Amino acid sequence: MARHRGRGIASVNYPVGMNLGGDPSQALVHSNPSGKFTVALSSIDLGQGMKSVTRQICAETLGVPVEDVYVDTADSDTGPHCMGSFASRGTHRVGNAVMAAAREARGVMMEAAAEELEVNATDLETDGRGNIHVKGAPHRSISTKDVAIAAQFKQGKTISGRGIFLVPLSDVDPETGEMSPATCYAHACLVAEVEVDDETGEVAMVRMDSAYELGRALNPRLVEQQLVGGAWMGVSHALYETPEPYYPDPGHGPRDFVEYLMPGPGDICPHDIAVLERPAPDGPFGAKGPGEMCANPVLPAIANAIFNAVGVRIDDLPITPEKVLRAIKAQGGARPQPRR
Repeated sequence: MARHRGRGIASVNYPVGMNLGGDPSQALVHSNPSGKFTVALSSIDLGQGMKSVTRQICAETLGVPVEDVYVDTADSDTGPHCMGSFASRGTHRVGNAVMAAAREARGVMMEAAAEELEVNATDLETDGRGNIHVKGAPHRSISTKDVAIAAQFKQGKTISGRGIFLVPLSDVDPETGEMSPATCYAHACLVAEVEVDDETGEVAMVRMDSAYELGRALNPRLVEQQLVGGAWMGVSHALYETPEPYYPDPGHGPRDFVEYLMPGPGDICPHDIAVLERPAPDGPFGAKGPGEMCANPVLPAIANAIFNAVGVRIDDLPITPEKVLRAIKAQGGARPQPRR
């Protein structure tokens, strides 16, 4: 019996969103008389931070405190149209729509403030703390709350905006017909180190080191949390999770979450993450977003690490101890590969 360590690497070039029908998303932004703003979306927050990020984008575009913005993801009947929360499209597609809607609402807000202060709207600026003042004369100011009240009850204006993001049509090469299916790509590289027991076939995670390029990180803490959680989803897919262990035979499947295997606290290993920021020209404030890419490089990196450790190539997920042990026996024993 011996335990063998191996290291594997995988990299990802990930297209953000999809190109079906332009992959559109819509957003609505409006103010109530208290000066608070509501963002209406049909894009659902699955726990990835959609509400937090769109709230930040709206607040930054309007020039108001983030606590003055509320995001409502009611349902697809009452909200503006969205293609959905998938394909790592939320921050880029929905964020752009929110920015467009907030920009339109800001224009109305500044016009209303200009009427109250008796200046041109182009002479005004926001301070990000809930006030609008004349450029170069901060003592001449009005709060966004008072602007909202004046717009509603005095001027008869609705401080609101509509926004949509639609992927522009790609240019077509007249010679080859080649087109670009995506406007921006995110990138990742991950190194996984594992330990494989050649008597039981068990695979233990030792550590992971990764680098992700995902545009500008609008909320670094959320990005880090998503990358950590997503990596462990990748580990779970690579080594544990399966509803049908003998697919296509549906027998012997797990009946509940006691039998449905997933990694637990004792399976967690150190994970060092580097976030590389290269702003996307067409992203909201340069953002692309992590999304599915968090988990994608983990699976091939682990498969490569197992090959490096014992010399067996498993291409059927999940890579269970049974599969590893059978492969080791089939080749007459573990054959550790050179580590570079």
